[in-house]
Amino acid sequence: MRHMNKKKIILSFFVAAFFLADVLAFGNNSWAAEDAEDIQDKIDKYENKKEAVEKQLQNAQGNLQKTQAQIGTTQSLIQKTETEISRKEKELEEMEKRMELNKNLLKGYLQELYWNDQEPLTELLLKENDLNDISENVDQMMGIKEKILAILDEINSSKEESEKAKKDLSEKKEDHEKLLSVQKGQQYEIKTDISKAQSSLSELNAKINKLRGELSSLLGSSVSFKNIIDAAGFAAKVTGVRKDYLLGVLVVESNLGRYTGGCNFKESRMSGARAEIFKSICKELDYNYQKQKVSCPPSGYKGTGGAMGVAQFMPDTWKGYKSSIASVTGHNPPDPWSLTDGVVAMALKLSKVSGVTAHKESAEAKAYCVYLAGGNWASYCDSKGVNYGEKVLYWADNYEKLMD
Repeated sequence: MRHMNKKKIILSFFVAAFFLADVLAFGNNSWAAEDAEDIQDKIDKYENKKEAVEKQLQNAQGNLQKTQAQIGTTQSLIQKTETEISRKEKELEEMEKRMELNKNLLKGYLQELYWNDQEPLTELLLKENDLNDISENVDQMMGIKEKILAILDEINSSKEESEKAKKDLSEKKEDHEKLLSVQKGQQYEIKTDISKAQSSLSELNAKINKLRGELSSLLGSSVSFKNIIDAAGFAAKVTGVRKDYLLGVLVVESNLGRYTGGCNFKESRMSGARAEIFKSICKELDYNYQKQKVSCPPSGYKGTGGAMGVAQFMPDTWKGYKSSIASVTGHNPPDPWSLTDGVVAMALKLSKVSGVTAHKESAEAKAYCVYLAGGNWASYCDSKGVNYGEKVLYWADNYEKLMD
């Protein structure tokens, strides 16, 4: 009887132990789910902030363009006003010369009249036989005097008008210069706002990427920085694409390999030919397509998820690069979730844009926009919105900030 009781006690102990283990396992899974949910909430909040900052940046860039156009118009008006002032100054100089010439003529005629007035009438009669000639001579000189005086009045009046016009133009120029000063002040403030917005975006992206890395750790495996730097070095060597540039792309695409997707096949909403290609890739590599992690559907626009590995290639894109990847890495079939295969695939695609292997930054910026959008790449490299090409170049120089 005691022996049977002892067996029951031992059996009860094991049942309790197994039950406790199940409870703890459930608790751990529950806590992990809650942590993942909290992290996702934070990511969503930062994404909302990021969207708001991007709108502010877009508005500021639009205002900057308007202000720069206004500055250009004001500078043109100042230049035009200066030209008009210069023309008026030349007109005034010509008027001064004309006045001086006419004054000298008037002076000569007045002197002649004066000497004629000083001569006695008897002498004039001796010199001039005909009184009519004397009268005509005096009348002619008086008429010339009146004409000269009229010319002087006209010149003086024109001079006053020109001086007034010059004064008005000078005042107008002063107003334009004040306006230009205000506009340049506005330009400086807008540029400061743009700089702050760009800094905020960089900080928000870093926070989002860090949180995605934490989320990825909860949802699946991550890779070490040493491994990813080694992979980037190998891809750079075999393709000629700059290593730091590849690391910049990897920051934006998968936070240096820490976030390679948090959704399964069903959650990604892949459909049609793409879904069939994804299944064939998984089958070839002996992966369960229903459990393999891929990117989630985008929240900011209509579309599906399904991007694979650190390079975030879609299944159909990966299929097009399979033979090229295999020839470089020797892995046949290549694995999109393999770090080496993924980074090599990324480098091969980026190298298709002319100038990338020559390490030209303008080509590198364009290449990443092409990487994102193919033929519609220009909309992703637009200076009015978020320039993803410049974003990658920034992280190419600053990826070490995420290696804490």
